[in-house]
Amino acid sequence: MKLLRVGAEGAEKPAILAADGSIRDLSGIVGDIGGQTLTPEGLARIRGTDIGLLPRLDEGQRIGPCVANVGKFICIGLNFADHAAETGAPIPKEPIIFMKATSAIIGPNDDVVIPKNALKPDWEVELGVVIGKEARYVEEENALEHVAGYCVVNDVSERHFQTERGGTWDKGKGCDTFGPIGPWLVTADEVADPQDLKMWLEVDGKRYQDGSTRTMIFGVAKVVSYVSQFMSLQPGDIISTGTPPGVGMGIKPDPVWLQPGNVMRLGIEGLGEQTQNVRAYSA
Repeated sequence: MKLLRVGAEGAEKPAILAADGSIRDLSGIVGDIGGQTLTPEGLARIRGTDIGLLPRLDEGQRIGPCVANVGKFICIGLNFADHAAETGAPIPKEPIIFMKATSAIIGPNDDVVIPKNALKPDWEVELGVVIGKEARYVEEENALEHVAGYCVVNDVSERHFQTERGGTWDKGKGCDTFGPIGPWLVTADEVADPQDLKMWLEVDGKRYQDGSTRTMIFGVAKVVSYVSQFMSLQPGDIISTGTPPGVGMGIKPDPVWLQPGNVMRLGIEGLGEQTQNVRAYSA
């Protein structure tokens, strides 16, 4: 299933993409796409619905974040061997965990705003893993049982804040609008192998990232298991699993940074595409 949320910010309706490409209203079936809806029981309720009988929604409406009320937005850093190489960083011996503020979450096609005092805003296409069953001290071989589905994430980053302002990475990752997710949450049964998905990102029509989840250092099962050793995971939590090479900071000899007026397009095989206009912060 391809689940999504459509409507104005703060007033999104839960929806499903039907086989004929139409968007059908799920609000009579579930309250929203998040939390208990993403449990095995919640997804089974949607699967038991005759989608063809649901009301159609206007396909021209805004698409909101594909998950509502995200509890935790967890990220894995330097998780692609080729990306670590372009940054000059050593291959991590264990997954690097940091948190992205949930207030950064926006819809897949909403504007990305460059924050005040930013010097080095950057892009990162990433595979998002959406939790559907509570995970606590999960073994790797059982980890995928806790995944509801997958989505596209743009882990927008401000490298000056991230690496040159002291402290953790979080301050360069959690700015408002730095977390576009969607367009869809694609349920796990429709993703045959999360370790074999093409992923790409363009800025103003120029392709900078063209990679695959095959080059992840730590795969999805390992990441879910690993994170669950340090914090419990609840339905609706998102783990963003790292980016392939081609980020702005890795371009030699001169890095490329996002500027107002840029347009980012990005996507992952089977999970849909995003498009964001970049604009400057204004009070």
